[in-house]
Amino acid sequence: MPSALQLQRITTTTTTTTHTTVNCQKQYQPTTLTRRVPLSCATPVPDTVAREHTHTVAPNQCCSAVVQTINAPVSTVWSVVRRFDNPQAYKHFLKSCHVIDGDGNVGTLREVHVVSGLPAGSSTERLEILDDERHVISFTIIGGDHRLANYRSVTTLHASSSGNGTVVVESYVVDVPAGHTKEDTCVFVDTIVRCNLQSLAQIAEKLAKSNRKSS
Repeated sequence: MPSALQLQRITTTTTTTTHTTVNCQKQYQPTTLTRRVPLSCATPVPDTVAREHTHTVAPNQCCSAVVQTINAPVSTVWSVVRRFDNPQAYKHFLKSCHVIDGDGNVGTLREVHVVSGLPAGSSTERLEILDDERHVISFTIIGGDHRLANYRSVTTLHASSSGNGTVVVESYVVDVPAGHTKEDTCVFVDTIVRCNLQSLAQIAEKLAKSNRKSS
C-alpha cells in the first residue's frame, strides 16, 4: 500500500533495530547507518519503490531525496533517464559526456564535464544499477574535480496514481566537505537534482506530446 513514508527504519551496525522518523540532513549518528531516505512529499510513493532508496550513511555524510511528477508515460521518461551515455540530454549543468569503459551495462564508466561557473570541472562515474523492468538506475562518482566525494545516486520511476504520468524519485548520499555542514551540503545537491528533474519533466513532456501527434 502506498504511504507518505513518514516512518523510517534505521538499522545500525549493531544488533539493535529501531523505528523512528529520520531527518537525514540534521540527525547526527556516531556510527554508520543503513537508512531509508525520507520521502516527505504530497505524492504517495509505494513501499516497493521506497525500498530502493536505502543508503548506507556514515557520520560525515548526508542523504536526501527529490520527487518530481511528470505528465508523460513511464516508458517515455525512462527512455531519457536510462541513457547513461547521454546525461546532458536533461542535466543542463553538464556540457559533455564520454564513455571511457564499458558498453552501457552495469560497470560502465563515463566522464562528464561540467559547465563553467560551478565549483567543479569533471566527474568520473560508474553505472551501478540499470533495471529496465523496475525502472531503476544508480551510479556512483569515483573520481574527478568536484566537491561530491563518495556520491551515490539512485533514481526510480513509477506510474502516478492517475496512471497517465510518472513519478521520479532521486535520492543520494554524499560526503560533507570540510568546512561545510550537512544542511548546506544537502541544499547544494538538492538544488542541482531538482533542476535536473525539472528539466527532465520539460523534455519528457515535450517528447510525449510529439509522440501523441505522430501516432
